Amino acid sequence: MSDRISFALNATDGTARAGVISTPRGEIRTPAFMPVGTAATVKAMLPESVAATGADILLGNTYHLMLRPTAERIDRLGGLHRFMSWDKPILTDSGGFQVMSLAGLRKLTAEGVTFKSHIDGSRHVLTPERSMEVQRLLGSDIVMCFDECPALPADKARIAESMRLSMRWAKRSRDAFGDRPGHSLFGIQQGGLEPDLRAQSAEALREIGFDGYAIGGLAVGEGQEAMFSVLDFAPDMLPADRPRYLMGVGKPDDIVGAVARGVDMMDCVLPSRSGRTGQVFTRRGVLNIKNARHQDDPRPLDAECGCPACRNYSRAYLHHVFRSQEIISSMLLTWHNLQYYQDLMQGMRVAIREGAFAAWEDAFHATRAEGDISRL
Repeated sequence: MSDRISFALNATDGTARAGVISTPRGEIRTPAFMPVGTAATVKAMLPESVAATGADILLGNTYHLMLRPTAERIDRLGGLHRFMSWDKPILTDSGGFQVMSLAGLRKLTAEGVTFKSHIDGSRHVLTPERSMEVQRLLGSDIVMCFDECPALPADKARIAESMRLSMRWAKRSRDAFGDRPGHSLFGIQQGGLEPDLRAQSAEALREIGFDGYAIGGLAVGEGQEAMFSVLDFAPDMLPADRPRYLMGVGKPDDIVGAVARGVDMMDCVLPSRSGRTGQVFTRRGVLNIKNARHQDDPRPLDAECGCPACRNYSRAYLHHVFRSQEIISSMLLTWHNLQYYQDLMQGMRVAIREGAFAAWEDAFHATRAEGDISRL
């Protein structure tokens, strides 16, 4: 395998795409869902269990890891892959989104962001150059350029100002990243819900030149209808021969709608966070395991799922361990949710290759609309 990261688009069906990102650490089948390992762990999961669900790549969090245990420490210990015992590809975000969400603890300038740690109040500076350095120390395979992302809704002038700052930071990120064989750098399109600003952002990114392109600034409070309206035009503004990554998405129907509109990669904390709070994703929609209707039910969560929670345990047991606050509840429900998401991606990859995506999408929505199996 080459020491370069490459993308092959193998099939299209309408706007939906299926392909493979080849990296020195393995192949990433697209469309791909990346489980989130914020602090060098997917909560409640062993790395080999995450791999067993079919995940080809994980996401690590630059902001959290640079604060604790620090990127320098991870580097001394052999890099993030060795540190967390994950030998497949890792994508790291730039830290920009977390800094946005800490609006009360940060100061933004043209140079970068000064912020206080949410852990101990210590002062840190994050610039495009420092973000590239942190991600290099972590050793991630796919690096995200440092950007600024305004929360929506925001007025157009604020979004335009933010987008132009992000494009200047994208250039600085590209310059600081340099030439790193075996590692790739993705640019991030900004521009809110505005087609003209999205177009300007895409043009600036193409001029700089990146290995892949993310659609940023969505899933930040604008709602599905507004997000889909942007995805109706934004992916086509980005180079067709590079991966397209929609950041921070999302719910199953968000993911299916994004793939239908030409997106190749997604990530979200939802399946793992929901697993810890008793929210379960199934082919027939979402159920809440804490509800009393499950307490005498000997059936599995989802009869079509092959995860350990569905193979080996009843709804009654999963209801019991959740209500008892047993740790196994988080383990089993998280595994199930991650398995559901990976099965969803595999179903779409097969449907795109077979030219049957529209029929697959109709069946997906129809099955979810049926709702959960009838109570006993």
